[in-house]
This record gives sequence, C-alpha cells and structure tokens, in this order.
Amino acid sequence: MDSVDFIDYMAFQPRDSQGPENLSVATQQSSDLPDAIKEESNELALATAPILEPSDRSPPLSEYDSLRAHLAQNRHDPPAWNRLIDLAEESGDLATVKDAYESLLQAYPNTVRFFLFLLRHYLHPGLFPNAEALFSRFLRPSPSVPFWKFYLTYVRRMNKDPSTRQTIIKSYDFALLYIGQDKDSGAIWREYIDFVKAGETHTTRDEQHKMDALRRLYQRAVQIPLDILEQLWSEYNAFEIALNKITARKFIQDQSKGYMTAKEVLKQLRSHLTILFPPPASIPHSGRKPFDLPVPTSPYSEGHRIIAKSWRSYLHWEEKNPLDIEDKSVLSTRILCAYKKAVVHMRFNPETWYMAYNYVEKNLKAEEAFLFLKSGLEVNPASFVLNFAYAEAQENARNYAEVHTIFTNFIEILHVELEKQAEVASIGNLNGSVIIQQSSSSSWSTLTTEKEFAKRRTELCIAWITYMRFARRAEGLKQARTVFGKARKDKWIGWEVYDAAASLEYHFTKAVDVATRIYETGLNKFKEEAEYALRYLKFLIQINDNNNAKALFERVITTFTPEKARPLWKTMANYEYNHGDLNTAVELDKRMSEVYPEDNSMRRFAQRHMYGNHDPIAERDLGWVRSTPGSSKSGHGSIRQDLSSSMSSGVTSSNVLAWSSTPSKKRPPPESPEYGRTSGSRRAEGPDSGPPSKKPREHSPLPPPRDRGRELRERDGRDGRPQPQQRYDSPDWARSSPPRRRDDEITRRDWEKGSDSGDVPNFIVFFMGQLPQSVGFDGPVFRVEDLMQVFRNSRIPSMDSGRSPLRVRSPGGGRAGQ
Repeated sequence: MDSVDFIDYMAFQPRDSQGPENLSVATQQSSDLPDAIKEESNELALATAPILEPSDRSPPLSEYDSLRAHLAQNRHDPPAWNRLIDLAEESGDLATVKDAYESLLQAYPNTVRFFLFLLRHYLHPGLFPNAEALFSRFLRPSPSVPFWKFYLTYVRRMNKDPSTRQTIIKSYDFALLYIGQDKDSGAIWREYIDFVKAGETHTTRDEQHKMDALRRLYQRAVQIPLDILEQLWSEYNAFEIALNKITARKFIQDQSKGYMTAKEVLKQLRSHLTILFPPPASIPHSGRKPFDLPVPTSPYSEGHRIIAKSWRSYLHWEEKNPLDIEDKSVLSTRILCAYKKAVVHMRFNPETWYMAYNYVEKNLKAEEAFLFLKSGLEVNPASFVLNFAYAEAQENARNYAEVHTIFTNFIEILHVELEKQAEVASIGNLNGSVIIQQSSSSSWSTLTTEKEFAKRRTELCIAWITYMRFARRAEGLKQARTVFGKARKDKWIGWEVYDAAASLEYHFTKAVDVATRIYETGLNKFKEEAEYALRYLKFLIQINDNNNAKALFERVITTFTPEKARPLWKTMANYEYNHGDLNTAVELDKRMSEVYPEDNSMRRFAQRHMYGNHDPIAERDLGWVRSTPGSSKSGHGSIRQDLSSSMSSGVTSSNVLAWSSTPSKKRPPPESPEYGRTSGSRRAEGPDSGPPSKKPREHSPLPPPRDRGRELRERDGRDGRPQPQQRYDSPDWARSSPPRRRDDEITRRDWEKGSDSGDVPNFIVFFMGQLPQSVGFDGPVFRVEDLMQVFRNSRIPSMDSGRSPLRVRSPGGGRAGQ
C-alpha cells in the first residue's frame, strides 16, 4: 500500500476506536439496562451522535502526479517532460523511473536517445534482461550514436572472457553497419581499432591476420567524413610506414584520393550540421542535461521555414552522394540514417516525413516506407500530404478497406478542427451558408478569422473530393456516388463537392440530366456563391445547352453585387461574341454599360473582335506594343506603365486625359519608327552610331567642368567594383535603360481593365496641374556628339602628380604629343 492509499484508508477510521474486548463489555452492560432506559438512551445517542460523512476533499496531488495530469492534456511540453524525468530520477524508485520514460516514449515514439538514462538503472545483476529487452526494441531503428555506443559498452561488460572476443568484434561490425557513416561515430571506430590492436597473437600468422584487420579498419574509416578523420589518417600513415616503408607508399597513395574527398565533404557537412543541431537551452534546477524535444510550430513562422529549408538542403545534399559511394547498400544506409535523424528533430514537419517515405519507397523496401508514413501520421494526423500519400500507397497495394479507414479518420479530424475554428470565430451554420456573428473584436481580426474558416472548409471539401476519386478508381462509380451521399450530409460541406460530383458524372456517364440535377441541388444550397454559379454556367456552355445557360444567367445575375457578378457577365459576353448573333451581343453590351458605367466602351467593342489573346484594335489602332514572354515589364520595348496604373481612385477621366493628351515634343522612344529620322533639327542616325544627336542652339553655354571623381564613383557603382560598359542599342543597354514614356496614350493596364483612365489620387492631380506643359520647355538642347567631342578634347590632369599628363585626342583623330 503506497502513501496515498494509506492516507485515504486512515481518513475513514474512527479516531477513538475500542478494542474487541471493550466493545463486548460495553454491549453486555447496555443489555442489562431496562427497556425504557435503553430506548431513551438510544434516542439521546441518535440525537447527540455526530453525523459522519465521507469527505469530498482529496489529498493534494504531488508535483509528479500534477505533471502527469498536465502532460496527459499537453503531450508536447518539453520543460514539463524534463521536470517529470528529474522528479522520477530523484525518487529513486525504479517503477516510477520506468513509468516516466515509458510515458515520454508514448509522446515521442521515435526519440529513443533518452533511454540511455533508463538503461543505467538496469545495469545491475538481475536486471540485465530488462536492458536487453530495451536494446531489442529500440536499437536497430535508432540513429543515435550514444545509444549504440552504450550498447557496445554493455556487450564488452558482459563478455570479458577472452573466449568471447569474437562476439565483441561481431557487435562492432553490427554497430558500424548501421551508424558507421555518421560523423559522430569516430569514437566507435577508435574503440574498435584499439580493441583489435589490443588482441594477443601467438604465431606469425595470427599477427599477419591482425595487421590485415587493422589495415581494413583504417582504410574504411579514412574514407568517411568522421570528426576525427585527420587523426585517423595520421595514424594510418604511421601504421603503414611502421610495417613496410616500401609498400606504405602504394597503400597510402591508393587511399589518399578517398581521404581528400572525405576531408572536403567533412567541411560541407559541418556547415550543414551547425545550423541543424544548435546547443539545447539549459533548464534551471536540473543537474541533468535537458532533453532537446521538438515542439509543434506553425509552418508560416520564420524560424520553422529556416530550419525546414536547412534540413531540406542537407537531405538533398546527402542524396547527391558527395562522397561518390559506389556501394548502393552503403549509400542507402548513410542516407537512411540522415532521414532518421531528420524525422526525430523535424517531428512535426510533414514534408520531412514525406521526403523520407519517398526516398525509402524508391530505393529500399515498401514496408519500411509505410512505417515512415504511419509514424508521421501519428504525429501529424491532419497532414494532407501524409494522408494522401498513405492512401495512395494502400490503394496501390489494393488494401481498399484500409484506404476507406484513412479517409474516414482524416475527415473526422478535419471536422474537429472546423468545430474549434467555428467556436473561435462564433460561426453558425444555417441552410448551408456561413454566418459570422458580430463580436467585440476588430473588423480586421473578424475578417481574418472568416477567411481562415472558409479556407478550412475548402480543405474539408478537398478531402471529400479525393475520397470520391479514390472510390471511383478502385470500386467504380457506384461507390463514388455513395461517398458523395455521405458528403451531402456533412453540415460543413462546400459547393466544391457538388461541382466535382457533377463533373465526375458527366465525364464517365455522359448523363447530362444527372449532372444538371447535381448542379441544381447545389445551387439551391449555395445561392450566394458566385463562383459556383460561374462553374454551372461554364458547364452548360460546354455541353452546348444554350437555352439553359441563358436561363441560368438571367436567374442568378441579379442576386450578386456587380463586383461578384463581373466574371458571369464576362463569360456570357464571350459566349455571345463568339457564338451568338450581333443583336444579342449589342444588347448585352448595353446592359453591361449600365452595370459598369466606368468601363471603356472601346475596350468592350474590341472584345467582340478578339481571338484568344490577340487584340488587333489595341495593338494596331491604339499603338499598344504587346510585350513578349521573355521581355521584362520595365525594360526596353515593354508596355509603358503609366503613373496612374498603380494609384488609387480619386480623379476623373477627363482630368487625366487632358493631362496625358498634351502634345509632346520629346525624343521618340528607340522602338518608334520615328527614331533616328531627320525631322526639323534632327538628323538621321545609323543603328550603331550611338544615341540620337540634337542640333545645338546658338550661344549654347559651355559644359560644366568635368568632375573626374564623381564619374569614377558613378562608373564603379555603390560597391566600388567597376561595372561593364555597354554599347548603345545592345541588349544589355536596352534592359538597363528606362522605358520611354509616351504621353499621348492611355495606359495598357487601364485598357485591360476597361476604364477610360487610371485612378490617380487628388494630391497627384494637383501636383500635375502645377507642372508646365511640355511645349513650354525652353531650356538648352545639346547635340550629344558635340558634347562627347568636348569631353574627348578636354585636358584632364593626372591623378598622380609625379606622372605626365594624360594624352588627349586631337580633333583630327591623332594623339597630341605624337
């Protein structure tokens, strides 16, 4: 009986209990009294006797029990787990210690490195079978080098007799087969080499076998990027030289290439592992090094993204085989060990589990790959990638019953998440539509919560749709209809399931009436979903059901706001433009102009004559230059981005057009046909003659003095490195030069939007109104060639006073001073 049970037992015992003898005497004395006195005494006793009621108060829980209760609800709390282990260790009770570690193993089943502490309690006579049971359970799957080292220590302790020496050697070979490629396994290689060296030999043949075994060990070890690689290489050189200086050169030369490769790979490996294995944080009041247990983190957090990217980079680096290992079994063992470490430290990252499954499934056994998926799902039950991958794997194995179980459990988990999200957002479900109840929170947080809930709801629909696809593939369309029937009863179902079910019916049965009934049923339930109505409309257009398409359009178009209804208008207009008659198209344009009065009427007219993305009206008549797929949006020859293309609303169309339609006398852009022609003061220029020249005016001012230091700074750039010079009209010059602006056109973005002008804020309009028009410019205009000639003929003093002045080019083309 433990202390708690003993306290409970004593709490219900009478404080002044009589012994058996006193109890019998008291009974005997009371029996001698008269009946009247006995009745009176009994009534008095009943009236005065205290009423004993069992106490509802339970004894206070110990810190250990409180932590156990806390961890039952919060399984992933590393500080609490570390404190629980400390309390168990301090208690000295082996049963308590074992209970604490077993509980920790249930929360982190693939993290067994902390069983080293439990094993130390079993290294006593009579407890060795317990230690061996733990080794048999966790040793092979574990990538922990300290765990394997502890196992070897245990084997050597249990096999001290010289006759069992071969058993120890087999144990070392067994360990190196699993973790011999690990960087931290250098200590095990060192122990193995020292153990072989210490072996006694009695004959020359035994000595030769011993030297051969040592050579094989050294040659294997120096090919691996171990943390003691250089030390082992030095020892190997000394070993070969001590045996035979003549053969040493050959052996060392044969191994030098692999050693240099391992040495270079070790540098890269350390750069990867430094980020992946930071030192663990210390916990106060604990003499034991705390366990570095992973915790669930959001995949959107910056820290999670960094560490996940680092693991992904490291695993891909390992798969590239930087050591050029030719033995596939050795290579697979090395990469598998890396993946085992990854899933231990990235336990709550589904991507890592899937990468491990994908590699093992392709290179090893499918059964081992399934174990990665199952273990990953135990930790990440709501992961889409793991559930879908496990379902596909079971489907390929034709375990259809297991696939049904996977989808059923997965959908149930998503339901639980939706319920929690609904409670947080105070969301109710009424007739299939989501209603957001107003709360005291800000509108931004309410909108964020609403979007989050809508996203979770769509994810549930994707799970149902994937389930239907599997049922159709594996068991036929009838089973898919059964799954759809179950989905219809789901209160959180979305319109996506109805759209997928209708598409499935039409694709495999060509039953238009069945697909239409599904769409109609969904439309009655999701009347406010414009995207669902759009899908329904496109389906009717696809099957060439003209009458029902027009009827659906007229039925739903008035139920949505103009902004939501725009895709419906556009889809119907494109249908009429391509397959309807002219009167219907013109009538539809009139209706659209009433709904969207700000749209560009010319743009709407041009849409009637487009084919695909080809718009000859915009390109030929309005002068728009469509950018090629490989061109930059801001580079030479691309579409001009007007100032108004990125501004908010606040200006009328007439104001912007009045400003933008002002005649401009600026130099035309390089892609213009007018570029380089003789026009007025301009003269013709060849394609390679440099930028276009301008005729200088009379009495033009002389250029300012040349600032050599400023030119050097501008040429070298901010980082101080010289920048390559670019010839005019080269591709690099075109990409680096800003686009030429044309002020006599509306922007391409406004044209695509269908509006007459961009939306410019009022303060920008006021600022533009204060600027003079381009025709009012009366500043100096210089001819570029003349300016360049002035620069060439300028005498620039040398930056080094001790050197002669720089030679200058004479106007005649020769060099001065020649």
